[in-house]
Amino acid sequence: MAIKKNLLIIFIFCCIRLTGFAQEKTFPIPKGNTKQLFYLQRTPNTNTIVYELNFKDGIFDTENPVQSFWLRYQEHGQREELSYIQRKFAYGLKSRKISENNYELNFVSYKKYKMYLRMGNDNKFYVYAKINQHPAILTSIFIKINGGSFWSPNIEYVEISGVEPNSRSIVKERVKI
Repeated sequence: MAIKKNLLIIFIFCCIRLTGFAQEKTFPIPKGNTKQLFYLQRTPNTNTIVYELNFKDGIFDTENPVQSFWLRYQEHGQREELSYIQRKFAYGLKSRKISENNYELNFVSYKKYKMYLRMGNDNKFYVYAKINQHPAILTSIFIKINGGSFWSPNIEYVEISGVEPNSRSIVKERVKI
């Protein structure tokens, strides 16, 4: 009888642990911002970085075409600017004008991944990136962090999501870094 009781306790404990691992944290999707290009989320919390078209006095800023900011969902969902360190060493974007309405973008922390801010046929700007080796309109990036430190996080994977420009189908790619 004691063996059955112990096996039952172990079984219940394993079910609880497995259920905990199977459930991913639900992240909110930022909506309602007509200037939004894409957003970035990462563990360990649901705070989100939004990348949007940058306007100065109502005019598109060709010198600094994209601005970024936090949506602090963990607090009250308020908008907050990235700190200097976050902007310059982690989540900031560098831009280089290629031609009229065409910019090359890359993260300050990962220069290898090139993105392109371009005007589409509908006269709206989109960020294009390669997803599964094909061009796509970037919608979101999710970074799974598993420990490490502030300056050197242990990135388990990066999931890049977007929309295929012609078919408008959703595409995703998970990359181990």
